[in-house]
Amino acid sequence: QVHLVESGGGSVQAGGSLRLSCEASGYFWDSTCMAWFRQVPGKEREGVARIERAGRRTVKDDDVKARFTISRDDEKNTVYLQMNNLKPDDSAMYYCARAKGPWCYTFAAAEYDYWGRGIQVTVSP
Repeated sequence: QVHLVESGGGSVQAGGSLRLSCEASGYFWDSTCMAWFRQVPGKEREGVARIERAGRRTVKDDDVKARFTISRDDEKNTVYLQMNNLKPDDSAMYYCARAKGPWCYTFAAAEYDYWGRGIQVTVSP
């Protein structure tokens, strides 16, 4: 059974940093693309960053690209999201997700078949 477990969230002040981790188990890790999403109550879940098996990365926009880095450690079956210079607008529940295959072309939810339970990130002014 596939499990995705996020960790590393918490509360920080604006300008601070957090590193989220998502450890996967129950399947052949090396075969899939992984992604991070976030959601604020009352809004749709949005893709933040994704990383394919071969290491190709895609991020949400230039603002995120300048501050966040997605990476993966295939020996540890873990994907990370390093978040620097955090802003209050980054406050959200963050989820990791597994794509259905080694490549992921969009942040559409239909491309992803397993999700973690989420972890809260709160950034105060």
